Amino acid sequence: MDRFEERLAADWPPPQWQEVGVVLAVSGGADSVALARAIGRLKTSGAGSLGLAHFNHQLRGAESAADQQFVEGLAADLGLPCTVGAPDSGALAAGGEGLEARARAARYEFLERAAKEVGARYVVTAHTADDQAETVLHHVLRGTGLTGLAGMRRTRPLGPAVTLIRPLLTITRREVLEYLAALKQPFCDDATNQDRQFMRNRIRHELLPLVQREYSPAVVEALVRLAKLAGEAQQVVTAAAEPWVERAVTVGSADTVTIDCRQLAEVQRHLVREVLLTVWQRQGWPLGGMGFGEWQALADMAASGAADAKRMFPGAITAHRQGDQLTLSAAAATQK
Repeated sequence: MDRFEERLAADWPPPQWQEVGVVLAVSGGADSVALARAIGRLKTSGAGSLGLAHFNHQLRGAESAADQQFVEGLAADLGLPCTVGAPDSGALAAGGEGLEARARAARYEFLERAAKEVGARYVVTAHTADDQAETVLHHVLRGTGLTGLAGMRRTRPLGPAVTLIRPLLTITRREVLEYLAALKQPFCDDATNQDRQFMRNRIRHELLPLVQREYSPAVVEALVRLAKLAGEAQQVVTAAAEPWVERAVTVGSADTVTIDCRQLAEVQRHLVREVLLTVWQRQGWPLGGMGFGEWQALADMAASGAADAKRMFPGAITAHRQGDQLTLSAAAATQK
């Protein structure tokens, strides 16, 4: 077995998934192609299904079509079915601010549907250690707390019966490329990954190489380790906040939540922020614009003695404090 496959098998042992359905998210890029080849070789037994899923964002014209064709050909070579999806007409055509977030949301919605259609238990993506390091740095630059420092979670629910898993988070992009070279396996190169207008690409091509070259060659490993430790610490904070969520929070609907501020008056401020973050996550409200300042301002509204205050937060979430009640309301457009 190749060293890359050994690493993958150690991080996600085949006995854990060979008996259930698995959908591999494959863009055609190096990381996802390596994932498909390795998982295809590791599945030597078991009754579970295995298939590829490709989301064609239709943002690069002929190049997008070529990527789809490549993935369909890879699936045929591996003897696996391939499900292809695309965004609703015009959904991503507007471009501009928020394009990355809209594209990501559309992709994950497609992956969940693809998994449901075939009864799959897992959707697997090919995010690597380099992706995790970039994510952590991106969060730091935007302003973040423990949740952001934890980066991408290795697993998270994608739907009621579908789990998203990222088994390559400890494997570097260099190891991916070495594996593909050994297999003489081609892959697609997305030109938009070079577009420096996106901060993520500037981090990948400018900031991380600068830090590796001038300060620490092992910065990727250090950031991955930091993400792991932050994730463990975050689990402790989340558990400590849970009783206060149960006492103080009442969900009225998909777009309205009421908080009994009397329950939070003597609670440590970091736990109040965690209660509010939990509300945001459970409601599926957008987190992108919520930095530390916003969370602190919202915690002040929930925990201070202000009798009447109202403020709009990113994602069109309105917070209205009246007496001992804080009501959070989301505009319909913010819902999933």
